[in-house]
Amino acid sequence: MNTLIDFEKITQLFSAADTENRDFLYEYEVYNLLANSGAETPPIANLLPRGARFSDEELMAIPGEKAVLKIVSPTIIHKTEVGGVRIVEKQPSKIRSAVRGMQYEVPENYAAYIERHPAHAPESYRGLKGEALIKAISRDLKGVLQVQFMPPDSSAFGNELIVGLRHTREFGMVISAGLGGTDTELYAERFRKGQAIVAASTDLVDGESFFALFRKTISYRKLAGLTRGQRRIVTDEQLIECFSSFIEMGRYYSTSNNNAPFIIEELEINPFAFTDYLMVPLDGMCRFGKAQKLANPRPIKKINNLLHPERIGIIGVSATRRNFGRIILENILAEGFSKKNVTLIRDGIDEINGVRCVPDLASLDHKLDLFVVAVSAAQVPQLVDELISLDAAQSVMLIPGGMGETESSQKEAAELIAHINATHAKGDGGPVFLGANCMGVVSHPGSYDTWFIPEEKLPKNRSATPHRAALISQSGAFMLHRCSQSPELHPSYMISMGNQTDLTLGDMVRYFKDAEQVDVIAVYAEGFSDLDGLEFCKAVREAIHNGKEVIFYKAGRTPEGKSATSGHTASLAGDYMVCESCVRQAGALVARNFQEFQDLFMLAEMLHDKTIAGNRLAAVSGAGFEAVGMADSIHCDDFQMDLAQFGSDTKQTIAAMLEANRLQSLVTIQNPLDLTPSATDALHADAVKTLEKDTAVDSVIVGLDPLSPAMHTLAEPTRPVFSMDDVHSIANLLVDVAKKSSKPIIGVIDGGRLYDPLRDHFLQNNVPVFPVCDRAVTALALYSEARLRVEEIRATNEHF
Repeated sequence: MNTLIDFEKITQLFSAADTENRDFLYEYEVYNLLANSGAETPPIANLLPRGARFSDEELMAIPGEKAVLKIVSPTIIHKTEVGGVRIVEKQPSKIRSAVRGMQYEVPENYAAYIERHPAHAPESYRGLKGEALIKAISRDLKGVLQVQFMPPDSSAFGNELIVGLRHTREFGMVISAGLGGTDTELYAERFRKGQAIVAASTDLVDGESFFALFRKTISYRKLAGLTRGQRRIVTDEQLIECFSSFIEMGRYYSTSNNNAPFIIEELEINPFAFTDYLMVPLDGMCRFGKAQKLANPRPIKKINNLLHPERIGIIGVSATRRNFGRIILENILAEGFSKKNVTLIRDGIDEINGVRCVPDLASLDHKLDLFVVAVSAAQVPQLVDELISLDAAQSVMLIPGGMGETESSQKEAAELIAHINATHAKGDGGPVFLGANCMGVVSHPGSYDTWFIPEEKLPKNRSATPHRAALISQSGAFMLHRCSQSPELHPSYMISMGNQTDLTLGDMVRYFKDAEQVDVIAVYAEGFSDLDGLEFCKAVREAIHNGKEVIFYKAGRTPEGKSATSGHTASLAGDYMVCESCVRQAGALVARNFQEFQDLFMLAEMLHDKTIAGNRLAAVSGAGFEAVGMADSIHCDDFQMDLAQFGSDTKQTIAAMLEANRLQSLVTIQNPLDLTPSATDALHADAVKTLEKDTAVDSVIVGLDPLSPAMHTLAEPTRPVFSMDDVHSIANLLVDVAKKSSKPIIGVIDGGRLYDPLRDHFLQNNVPVFPVCDRAVTALALYSEARLRVEEIRATNEHF
């Protein structure tokens, strides 16, 4: 805790503004806020109210040879662009002259700007033009702020710092810092991710851990004098103290604090300049608001009823046609769920396919663990009322779409959410609801499948053992397509979240963080409910400490993508940079695209029990291009692997192997190891076995050369010499090596569909394989880096 912060005086600033019906602080009030936050060098400032007269002594009272004059208005944020900032000699006549000029010229300049950019006009100025607009702007001028001029040590690029707090809907209060000045937005847009600006939730970091993020930016390198021709102009301790102060204010004036008198909506100092090792704020803004009531906590223990139900009810099953409800019933029974434990709500009929029917919910003779709703959205509100009033089920699955996804349905969806939320405050919390607009759940441990996809369209391999993993997806279609395209991704649970009418992504991760059946949690997100991004990150961190891995992909990274996710799931996608930063800091492995998500999920499922000791790679192939390709792929802006330096024993063993195969004159013992197309299955396997035993090697990627005439890689060959069923084939030898190894061993099968059976064989035996070498290197590098980060979190016992 930063004991220098005077929260009482800061609260008084907000209260005084609030009594004037303001939800913002003027710049001079922001400087007062900084002074009460423990900031070391807030500038001396004096407000010159509009229309007032000032003596020469008052105008000369602020120290310095120059005077900085800034227009004060509730509507003008970017003062420089409209002539609202001037630096003049500190002489009474020059100050008076500049103040008078600004009070006329700024309204004219701002009016001209608004007429050129009408979309940027404040609400109070909409529809005004010409003299009417100028007069409105003039009426809002409070005066001019005279500020102490403190010349910076350097005006070079990168020597200004922006630090800010912003309250976000998903992650609560967020702190950000980076390259400051008038071009901050340009820097953030043009510089590589994490180089110009870094951000984090104030609930998830402290001053030192945020400083560790900031150290990676160009801004820090400039301020610390780590670039050519620069000298250090601020100490690390000053930066840590500044960040700590902002974080403490962010936590105090936040929805996370139940006793917060106000909420900081936005506080920004842009820039801090530096004078003789002093941090000097040159501009500041602050908006604030009142605390809002949070939703009641959901009884997430009932997710266990949802995933492992003993009794299931369904409404919407047709007796005469194969509608969605009928397909859901078929899929539930096909997974082995007992007919006697299923009840259908269907009036006028006794049974469907041997499953008992009752006319309505009131006719149930027992409470359901899970009730599946497969009727139209228009019927849902009344049905939810009935479910709650009868206390008919522990959990409810809302399949229908159209709830909150369009503007016309949003009011009805909001009323439904409010009703469910109110129920959670009573008794045992009432039922939990999954969806709406969801495909439901596939729960292998629960022996049921509520997806409405016919088995003809999505054949099931019920003989395969599911992985100890859960796939949680806001988009049912995303999950469906992954399962169809990549059956090797065979998690124990697949959960379609839909619109998060009730249960959220954070709720699901919080449940699975303690689940004994799950080691890996994979999440596809399009948007978080209010503050659920923060709860999600906290649950991720707890899952990491419980020995689990979390794979994450966030859709809506661009304005266009954000718009698309809003239309599909009725959830607002948040700021991607903030989201990625927070989730990554929590310990999740963040994928950059769909393919990467799929690859990383596969690695996590298959390599969870393997040891990741570092990023030193041994690469092997019989194809020269593949060996070169792996070497070329180890460096990237987002990751880096090192080619391992083989030990002398390893080199001697490989030399003997090459000599035994008469390849010593063709192969140079180096990394990558190019074995040539003459290398046999056994040589490939023995090379991998030798390399994985080397203490200088952390992981191995091996190209399996499917087209080589020396390799057994075909499922049904015309000549047995190519059969992968041969006891000495690479298919059998490498699986044995991989099972016995504690290190990751990755295969590459760069060939056509003829070699799909070979790929399937490895995947079914938990040996990851990729179709091209660079994709294998990228996936392994990202996975290794994330696992190493997770080990750091566990070792330092970092908790939120």
